[in-house]
Amino acid sequence: MPSPPGPSIRLFVNSDLEAGTIHECDANQTNYLAAVLRLDAGAELLVFNGRNGEWLARIAEVGRRNCRLEALKQVRVQADGPDLDYLFAPLKRSRLDYMVQKATEMGVSRLQPVLTQRTQAERVNLDRMRANTIEAAEQCGLLRIPQVAEPGKLDKILAAWDPARRLVYCDEAADLASPLQLLTRMQPGPIAVLVGPEGGFTVGERDELRRLPFVTALSLGPRIMRADTAAVAVLALVNAVLGDWR
Repeated sequence: MPSPPGPSIRLFVNSDLEAGTIHECDANQTNYLAAVLRLDAGAELLVFNGRNGEWLARIAEVGRRNCRLEALKQVRVQADGPDLDYLFAPLKRSRLDYMVQKATEMGVSRLQPVLTQRTQAERVNLDRMRANTIEAAEQCGLLRIPQVAEPGKLDKILAAWDPARRLVYCDEAADLASPLQLLTRMQPGPIAVLVGPEGGFTVGERDELRRLPFVTALSLGPRIMRADTAAVAVLALVNAVLGDWR
């Protein structure tokens, strides 16, 4: 949902938002508003925190080292997206940035790095991931920031899984070649999507996934995709059939 006409600058804040509340900007926010955008006291912008909707705010005070924002009025109520978790084998830095941003734009509720036997980039900068989710939300008019979970090994994540949440994983060897046909057979509800590493899942991992009653193998068609491309493709399919694009 796009923001209403008015200020085009959007800023994520950690503060609770209600009329009259004051947000003390951190150093990066202060530099962005004062040095990059060169805004003065009295300038208006939009702020959100992922909990209290979107608010019109005014710069109450600005200097080289500090900036204070006052919330004026709510312009959009908080809107939640689909109950959609995204699990993925971590990628190298620039491609991971891209994937996290696109998954956020697609409205995922949670990002879960998964360590598989063929995962190449096992170290994940969670702070960088969170920064990318915020940047994507600021730029795209989103009100929800997805949770970023600690990395976990695939077998342990599956062992602790809540079977009420369906898990769809991308597998070029899925029995049904048409992803749309498969997804339309599923009932709407909590769902998660899993995309594996560049080398794919091992035979053992694939067998483990297929044994679980809450897991569904999903083909993405006749072409082999890179993991970041597969993320966009499968999240678009799931949103169109089971998410909030219906």
